[in-house]
Amino acid sequence: MLRHVAAGFDGSPESLAAAHWAAREAIRRGTALRLVHAWQPRPAPSVPADMSQSSWAEDMPARAAASLRAAHSGLQVIVQSVADSPVEALLAVAEQCDLLVLGSRGLGGLAGFLTGSVSQRIVARTPHPVVLVRAGECAADEHLSAVDGISPEEIPETPYRDVVLGLGADRPCDELIEFAFDAARRRGAPLRVIHAFSAPSAFAAVDSLAPVNGRELLAEREHAVIATLRPWCEKFPEVAVAEAVTEGRAASQLVRASTGAALVVVGRRVREARLGTHVGPVAHAVLHHAPCPVAVVPHV
Repeated sequence: MLRHVAAGFDGSPESLAAAHWAAREAIRRGTALRLVHAWQPRPAPSVPADMSQSSWAEDMPARAAASLRAAHSGLQVIVQSVADSPVEALLAVAEQCDLLVLGSRGLGGLAGFLTGSVSQRIVARTPHPVVLVRAGECAADEHLSAVDGISPEEIPETPYRDVVLGLGADRPCDELIEFAFDAARRRGAPLRVIHAFSAPSAFAAVDSLAPVNGRELLAEREHAVIATLRPWCEKFPEVAVAEAVTEGRAASQLVRASTGAALVVVGRRVREARLGTHVGPVAHAVLHHAPCPVAVVPHV
């Protein structure tokens, strides 16, 4: 089977940014790009008066594909138009591709997340990695600033910005760590690993009859992170790794680290909650507040 990167496309600015990000990722991976437009057979205000809805559903992604081929030389683009619910269609696409890339409006607030956009609902349900991209994201945003105002498109050697990984050292996930190392390797970029922890409360310390030593706890966490990453550093020796272990909220640390990053990689534990499948508080916060693309990697 031909492996590929897939991008959901509905004509919105965020889906166009996602399609171009997916095109660059497909080139990095040496694979084809599958551009997927899911639509439902019902009146749509954006359909021109002189076109049927089915013709419009085929024409819109075809024109976008032509633009992608022109912008990314040598890229193979496969167009797929599906008459189905966007969520169900893209969940099926996620089963057949290496990576699914979607646009994100970055809705804020708990209510906005629970009612959710198509992208957020797919992230919460699929057991496969998904990257969410904001509107306006472009190739230059993935690279460090070039000298004399020359864009990275003109100088391909301009270094990539860091890839950031949010790591929980208590239950590290191989799929999550490998995804981040591989993303950094493909870009020739440094990998910045963020691990944040909360010190036990005073009540917990009293219950355990053991004093809480902040320095010792920090050292323990640092050793745990280094031990977790050691086999991956050996597997990916070309990736420069920097670890940051701090006390505090993981979500806040990752959102802060995402500024100036090429990509943030977070995990989503696969489980069913009282309100249904969800992404977890850390991934939820990063998806809504990180300015750069966010990869969500499900794991058990």
